Amino acid sequence: MTALAVATADFPQMQRARGDGRVTAAWRDGKTELRTLYQDGSAKIRLPHTHSPALQAVLMNTAGGLTGGDHLRWTATAGPGAQLVITTPACERIYRSLGPDARVENRIAAGDGAHVDWLPQETILFDGARLDRRLDVDLAATATLTAVEAVLLGREAMGETARSARLRDVWRIRRNGRLLHAEATALTADPRERESLSLLAGARAFATVLHIAPDAERRLDAIRALLPPTGGASLIGERLTIRLLAPSGIVLRRSLSPIIALLSKAGAIPRLWTL
Repeated sequence: MTALAVATADFPQMQRARGDGRVTAAWRDGKTELRTLYQDGSAKIRLPHTHSPALQAVLMNTAGGLTGGDHLRWTATAGPGAQLVITTPACERIYRSLGPDARVENRIAAGDGAHVDWLPQETILFDGARLDRRLDVDLAATATLTAVEAVLLGREAMGETARSARLRDVWRIRRNGRLLHAEATALTADPRERESLSLLAGARAFATVLHIAPDAERRLDAIRALLPPTGGASLIGERLTIRLLAPSGIVLRRSLSPIIALLSKAGAIPRLWTL
């Protein structure tokens, strides 16, 4: 038996989750309607009825969580004037990896006058988890965006801290092809990341909220009034950026919910967030 065959026998190929989900929304007769829907593999999209002029798309990973080597792709497009709310039915769980990263690619496009609320529920990282995630957004000249990503480090009720979890989260937001916002978050399992006052300062949950709109400045004072002592908000041009730290997921959600309600086009959190 060759060395390659021995190596292959020692590390068998594991079954991995693959998923590709796409949704396109269009504005018609005073409301947003579905134009196209595509689902493949473990990526499913549900469209619940709402009383809002927006179309709500619920992204579901039927694999029941992600682990090393899994790969999900989500694409959402809001045509001119459309309003699209994107959320998830529950927290996404990232489990221990045997080596490779779990990969999630999220891509959003919004036409002139469109608004997208990107509001997935929290991502839970377990010990040994490895997640490589990317969010790419293309906005037309008059499109607006509210985007949220929240991360929990283990499950508080189980006493988990997920100190060996690794995360790479990259955002790129463009308007008319020009880079408007860029950031990258990284956890490398270095203990100093958890305890340093300039980083997580002992927090077990954190979130970023990004609101892009011409009137973002008008929201700044109201947002700052909602912030806990471990939160902060900054404004640069049309970009309102909010950072939150919390000792637990429930504390983080209590801080996030009123902020989302204030910044989202619908003026409320998705109903799935309240279940």
